[in-house]
Formats: sequence, structure tokens, C-alpha cells
Amino acid sequence: MDFEFSPKVKELLQRLSAFMDEHVVPAEARFEREMQAHRDAGNPWQPAPVMEELKAKAREAGLWNLFLPESKYGAGLTNLEYAPLCELMGRSPIGSEPFNCSAPDTGNMETLVRYGTAEQQERWLLPLLDGRIRSGFAMTEPDVASSDATNIEARIERDGDEYVINGRKWWTSGANDPRCEILIFMGKSAPDHPDRHKQQSMILVPMDTPGVKVLRHLPVFGYDDAPHGHAEVMFENVRVPAANMLLGEGRGFEIAQGRLGPGRIHHCMRVIGRAERALEAMCRRSLQRTAFGRKLADQGVTRERIAQSRILIDQARLLVLHAAWKMDTVGNKAARQEIAMIKVAAPSMALKVIDWAMQLHGGGAVSDDFGLARAWASTRTLRFADGPDEVHRNAIAKMELARHQQQEH
Repeated sequence: MDFEFSPKVKELLQRLSAFMDEHVVPAEARFEREMQAHRDAGNPWQPAPVMEELKAKAREAGLWNLFLPESKYGAGLTNLEYAPLCELMGRSPIGSEPFNCSAPDTGNMETLVRYGTAEQQERWLLPLLDGRIRSGFAMTEPDVASSDATNIEARIERDGDEYVINGRKWWTSGANDPRCEILIFMGKSAPDHPDRHKQQSMILVPMDTPGVKVLRHLPVFGYDDAPHGHAEVMFENVRVPAANMLLGEGRGFEIAQGRLGPGRIHHCMRVIGRAERALEAMCRRSLQRTAFGRKLADQGVTRERIAQSRILIDQARLLVLHAAWKMDTVGNKAARQEIAMIKVAAPSMALKVIDWAMQLHGGGAVSDDFGLARAWASTRTLRFADGPDEVHRNAIAKMELARHQQQEH
């Protein structure tokens, strides 16, 4: 693979970096103030005005929908080309949404591009691409170990020209957001099918459908992540048109593999940016503070951690770039081992770097003064999101062992 970015990517990187420095990073404090005002008024589930201003500026600057490889709707970038841009957005806790590149919308838009009918795309994809609505992904369930998706118990049953949906989901990101108008729901449509990977389907469920009820908001280490948030959602006799089925009955796992690959790598790209910002904070803090007669930067343990952080970040970045390159050259399915590897490596790396940065900042690091506590909390969730570490390690090992088994035979 060639590690040199094309002139197109370099130009986008320059423009995106300037936009982040001029508009996004300075807006972080205002975003927090506006969201706190919503909380104080009793309703955090409404957008911050500054975010809508940032989105308008980003669209005007031509920095919009930068993802979506192999699609007429995006910026025409490959996964490898998008990687440094996504990393740059990941430096800020509000860095993705201004460019319409935030989860779960990116994964849902890719799903609709790949698997949606023309009618489904017209109804839901175009408003999502335009940033007029947001979406959610309803897969995980509280009553089963959802790390094994074949355990999912929610039902999707055909009744004439409709499907009837029943089940309880949680960690449905974005379901609290008033802009969230559509969910992609995974459930069992053929629970008795002999192939357990053909029992599930995915279907589009509008949030305003009778029977869809948000039961509660789920905080993450005490953070509400408003206005986006994460919700537990009940579906009771929810009826949607049969035309809302994605790709066809029994093809839910097929869609999941197509959707989760890009989603996983985007998480890893963003978390590298988060780790880079933590390392920068570590370096600045170490040069500013004195303890026991010496700058923290002159302490051996500090230098050790700074050096190790640089090594870990660059290792993870190279793994991510390689996975992106494989996705572009041989496809998401053939790159599944590389995707699994980065999904384990990148969040673990970022947690280590952020933890070291927190240690250097002292007691203030566990407050919200430096943004490190929030960065750690949101990064820790990525060891669960889109499959826990244990599932990915198991998949990596099985693929590794399969090669040796083939050689022996």
C-alpha cells in the first residue's frame, strides 16, 4: 500500500484542519454551555444552536458527507482517503456532526446506500444526507447476551402487507434526539430456520410509529451524551409496511456485516484523533508544571509515557490504514480480520494514552475541566460497541487457525 495521500486528500485535510481550528474547537465550550442550559431548563434532548451553525458553515465550505466510498452521494473518497479526515474530526467531542459524519448516521446511510430500495433511499437516505433528520440503530437487547447476535429475541412477523414488530432494545444511540426519525431494527423473522444466521432480518421503523416507546435514557459513566444520547426502547405490536424490509427476509446478518465494517473502522479512526489530542495535552501539561524541583517533562516516567504513547498511536494508525486499504482493494468481507484487529487495538491504545494524560493532569483530570474524563468514558464504550473485544479476538484467532488447518490438509 502507498502511504502518500493524494493531492485531493491533502487539500481536504488542509481545509478540514483549518475549519476545526477556526470553528469547531472554539465552539466546544459554547456547545457545553448551551447543552447545560437545556439540562437546567429540564430538557437536554434538543439540539445546541451552535451545532446547527457549524453544520451550515461546513456545508458552505464544501466539507459535507465526506464518507460513503463507492457511492454517488459522498465525496468520492475511499476508506483509505477518508481515514485521516475522520481522525481529524475525532479530535473533538463535537467534531463529526458538523460534517454530517457522525455515528450511527454514517453506518445507517451506508446501509441504505448498499441495501435500500429506491423508495427507501428517497424517503430516508436523502434527508439523512441533507442533515435534516437523524437516525438510530436498534440491535442490542437487555435480556440476552447480544455479543452473540443470534441470541436476539425481538420478533419481526409478516401479517399481510405489513410486518408486526415486538421486542425491547437498549443502547439505541440517538433515539432520545428529537431529530431522530428512523430506526434500523434487527429482529428474528424466521426463528426456526436451520441456519441460525438466516433467522434475522433488518427493517426500517419510523420513530413516530404507534407502539414505539422510549423507556429511558441510559447514561455513560454519568454522561448523558445529549442531545444524541442512548436509549432503551420498547416495541409493542409496531406495524410497518412490508416495503420497509431491508434487502429481504433472513438477510439481517448479511446487512450487519456490510454495515458494521465501516462503522467499526470509523470508530477507530476517530479514536486515534482523540488519543492524539490527549498526547498533545500531556506534552503541554508536562512543560508547564513543576513538581519536586523539576518540570514534569524532565521526569523519567513522564518521558517514558510520552514516548510509549507516540509508539502506540502510530502502531494503531498504521493498522487502521492497512485495514482501510484492504477494504478498498479486496472488500469488507475479505478485510474482516484486519477490521477485527483494529477494533481491539485502537480503543485499548486510546484508553492507555488518555489514562496517562489524566495521571499527568492530576485531580482535575477526573473533572470536566480538561475534557479527559469525557474522552476516557466515551472511548471505554468502544470496547463494547459493534462487538466486544472478546468476540473480535475469537474471530481473529479462528481465522488465524483456519489458515494452518488448510495447510495441514
